[in-house]
Amino acid sequence: MPTDDVPETFHVTTDEQLRAVSNLTRHRIMAVLRFEPATITQIAERVGLAKGSSSYHVRLLERAGLVKVVRTRKVRGVMERYYAMAARSIELPDPGDGGPDVLMRHAVADLEASPAGGERHVRMAHLRLTDEQFAELGARLHALADEYRELSDPSLPDTSLVFALFQPAPVRQSEGETK
Repeated sequence: MPTDDVPETFHVTTDEQLRAVSNLTRHRIMAVLRFEPATITQIAERVGLAKGSSSYHVRLLERAGLVKVVRTRKVRGVMERYYAMAARSIELPDPGDGGPDVLMRHAVADLEASPAGGERHVRMAHLRLTDEQFAELGARLHALADEYRELSDPSLPDTSLVFALFQPAPVRQSEGETK
């Protein structure tokens, strides 16, 4: 599929779209479609679903505008549809105070489901940054992710990169605690 005509970002703006991406199975289907189109049968095999379940989830994603049919072909009298992502990346609205961050939850689920013997690079660092440093680090992380996304080869195994740069809520001490 030529990627020149695929929009860079799909902005999730409706409740229907948010419900579609909030489901872990649909998240995994979108991961299958990240680099190349696939049929319902191919999606079902790669995600480990029955074809009927795969079809149901793909229809919900298509209705929400997140995936689309990019080509069809006739196979033994039946029209076979190839689905692909509607954009290279998806941007979710800010979940707001205390709201669940869907992408981070999906990332943790994917990390937990990854092969135990596989190589992983997981790290958490606590930093103290100025507003300017915070903004610069965010821009550098985005640029690094974009650089490697451009190097992605669909013939290679999937690799996920997840990062969250944020300023946590201040820790409140209870009355009986002292510093």
